Amino acid sequence: MSKKRRVFDIDLPEDLDTAPAHADPMPSSRRGPMASAVRENADALSNRAELEARIRAENDRLAHEHVRLKKAGLITDLIPTEAISMTKLIRDRNLNGTDDLSELKGSIQAIGLSNPVQVEQIGDGVYELVQGVRRLTAWRELWNETGDEEAWARIPATIIASGESLERLYRRMVDENLVRKDISFGEMAMLAKEYASDPDTGSGDVDAAVLELFRSAGKQKRSYIRAFAQLLDVIGPHIQFPQEIPRQLGLDLRKAIDARPALAERLAKDLGALPSPRNAEDERAILVEIVRLGVVTGSETQRARKPRPARTTFRLERPGGAAKVTASHGRLEVRLDTDFSAKDRRRMEDALAMFLQQLDE
Repeated sequence: MSKKRRVFDIDLPEDLDTAPAHADPMPSSRRGPMASAVRENADALSNRAELEARIRAENDRLAHEHVRLKKAGLITDLIPTEAISMTKLIRDRNLNGTDDLSELKGSIQAIGLSNPVQVEQIGDGVYELVQGVRRLTAWRELWNETGDEEAWARIPATIIASGESLERLYRRMVDENLVRKDISFGEMAMLAKEYASDPDTGSGDVDAAVLELFRSAGKQKRSYIRAFAQLLDVIGPHIQFPQEIPRQLGLDLRKAIDARPALAERLAKDLGALPSPRNAEDERAILVEIVRLGVVTGSETQRARKPRPARTTFRLERPGGAAKVTASHGRLEVRLDTDFSAKDRRRMEDALAMFLQQLDE
C-alpha cells in the first residue's frame, strides 16, 4: 500500500521579497495574543518614560524660574502677619502712636493692598519686614479691630531672596520711603544716626551713613539730613517728636544754637518744663522761641562787628580797553583785558613807580 503525500497550499504576500529588512516579520494580524500584549506593554513603557522625562524637564524649568523670580523680588504670597518680625532693621518711620492710619486702613478695606509689603525669609515660616511698616501695622490693627481672621490673618507679601547684605536691605527700605511726601528730615536723620551706631552695618559715622543710605537723594537733601543729625546730637535727649520738626525750623534752630551755644541749655530747660503728656505743637512752640532768641543774638553780634573797610570802585575808559579799578585799605586792584605777563618787567616797574610817585604828590 503506497503512502499519499499531503500537500498544503500557502498563500504568501506578493511583496514579501521587497519588504524592508526592519519590517515587522510578524504582522499584527498574524501575531499571537501573547506577542501583542508584550508589544503593547513595551510601547506603553516607552511612552511613559518619554512623558516622565518631559515632566522632569518642565519641573526643572519651573524651579529655575521660581529661583529667578524670587531673586528679583517678584514672588508674592499670603504670609501670616504673626510670622513677620521687625527687629533686623531700624525703621525710618517711627510709629509711636502719633501716626494716623485711619485713611490707610479705609483704603485697604475698600480696595485691598495695592502694594504688597516686602519681606525676607529668615527661617522656616519666619520672615523679616523690609518694606511696608505702615501697611503691616494698619493690617494688624484691622485684624484686632474686626476679629476677622480669614480676612486679616495673612497679608500679601513679596518675598525677596534671603542673604542680601544689611546695607542693601536698608537701601530698599529707604528708597521706597524717599518718594513719600510726609517723610521728615528728623526721621531720616534719626535713621542715619542709628545706622551709624549699629556695629553690624560697618558705617563709621553719620556722614558715611547718610551717603550710604540716601545715595538716591540729591546733594542738597543729604546736606539737610546731616544738619538735622547734628541738631539731634544736641536736642535729641530732650525732645520727643523730632520727626515733627519742619525742615526750615530745624535748619534755623541749628544755626541759632551754633551762633549761641548757651541756647542749648535754655532749650533743654524749657522742654523739660513741659507738662506730661506733651505734644508736638508744644515742643514746636519752644523751638520757634529759641530760633527767635538766636536771631536777636545774631543781630547784636552783627552790630558789634567792625564795619567793613571802605572800598572805591571805578571804571577807566581808555583806547586799549576799559580798566576796572578797586581800591581799599592796603589794596589796589586793576582789571584789564591785557596779558601783563607778556609785558616787559622793567617797563612795568617804571610805570608803577611813576604811578605811585604821582599818588604821593
